Amino acid sequence: MFRAKRRTVVSVAAVAAVLLAAALAVSLTQGSSKATDPGYILFPAGQQPSAPDFTATSLTGSPIKFASYRGRVVVVNFWGSWCNPCRSEAPTLAVLSEQYRSHGVAFLGVDVGDTPANALAFTRSVGITYPSVNDPAYVVTQAFSQAVPITSTPTTLVVGPSGHVVGYIYGGVTYSALSTLISDATVTR
Repeated sequence: MFRAKRRTVVSVAAVAAVLLAAALAVSLTQGSSKATDPGYILFPAGQQPSAPDFTATSLTGSPIKFASYRGRVVVVNFWGSWCNPCRSEAPTLAVLSEQYRSHGVAFLGVDVGDTPANALAFTRSVGITYPSVNDPAYVVTQAFSQAVPITSTPTTLVVGPSGHVVGYIYGGVTYSALSTLISDATVTR
């Protein structure tokens, strides 16, 4: 009986710690929105969480190591071909990825809860040329959720050259919001 109570107390404490961490992250970022989008969060310098390193398989079957992006600004978009807001934002992401390629900004998609075939067909249909990793079991998503709360798709993060998350957009991106966030990441902070 004592062990069962102890397990319950430990479980409740763990859940409370996670909720407290999420509330702290939200309170630290409140008021830091620079764009007009309500889902735009910019982390202050010195409070930017580290992006996790991971290796995953691309939609075409190649391994992708996130560590290979170190030293560059990286836009990481969590999406699914089944997600209507993801479908709506895809053309904007395709345009921005082409626009910022010459500036050394990389784009990487994280396709969640999808099959590689469906996801690949979708990226081709909307003109997305940057790679996406397949994350059907949400492993990459959970790793990033340790740094930034990723609770739905789409969510788009911008990681600075140091490997820290500069900010993110939850919900569909707009051209102006993502351009501003990329510009913030390219400024030495």
